Amino acid sequence: MSTLIHLSDLHFGKDRPDLLEPLVERVNVLAPDLVVISGDLTQRAREEQFKEARDFIKKINARVLSVPGNHDVSLHRPFRRFFWPWRSYKKYIDQDLTPRFENDEMIVVGINSVDRFSWQTGRLTAERINHACDAMDHAPDGKTRILVVHHPLEHPAETEKKPIPGAEEALERLLSCGANLILSGHLHTWHAGNFTVKSGKTTAVQLHAGTSLSSRVRGEANDFNVIDILDGRIGIERLSFNEETQQFETTEARQFNRASDTIFE
Repeated sequence: MSTLIHLSDLHFGKDRPDLLEPLVERVNVLAPDLVVISGDLTQRAREEQFKEARDFIKKINARVLSVPGNHDVSLHRPFRRFFWPWRSYKKYIDQDLTPRFENDEMIVVGINSVDRFSWQTGRLTAERINHACDAMDHAPDGKTRILVVHHPLEHPAETEKKPIPGAEEALERLLSCGANLILSGHLHTWHAGNFTVKSGKTTAVQLHAGTSLSSRVRGEANDFNVIDILDGRIGIERLSFNEETQQFETTEARQFNRASDTIFE
């Protein structure tokens, strides 16, 4: 079995310092094979905020794979955003904006969905999609194919925000390349379920994390996801912060069958 932890929307600069120690401790106790962060490591893409994010990552014992979010490029310094959007992210977090990880049971591929010219909206270019598809195409059959992207490719019905332009077409392409599970953030709300869009008879599981550290919650507790991959099954646990116990505790648990897309509560 492989275990993957999914964090998102840390927003250093608008974070809750009291959650740092409980989060790091819980993640390290779970001893995952990989920790992924689906964007928005910072609030305003400032140097000191990237340094805080870097220091947080250093405390995690497992390997960390992250992708940038829209908050990780400067909003108030347009010259820097247009010409050097990734300078601080690459300096403090990762030179690779589309990282990948692979073991015997899964391949995890990061996709950069940030549009520096449209700060909030995001985009998925053909080049970005093709890069992810190429990585999945080269993985042996039988491995669970997992994508990490900041902007969701499909929004729950109760969400007012619209998906990024061309999201449905991008999703169909990624499904046709064999994606089984797509991890995202951005909305600061938790969601797990199958995509409604299908490529032929194939769909995939979409999993949104809320915010793991930020005080910018949307009526939900701070949380993160634990994902277990075993024999074609995708097990998902949501761990939410309990203000009384000051610990991250399981509040949701679901099982998906990768082959038939069946969900078991």
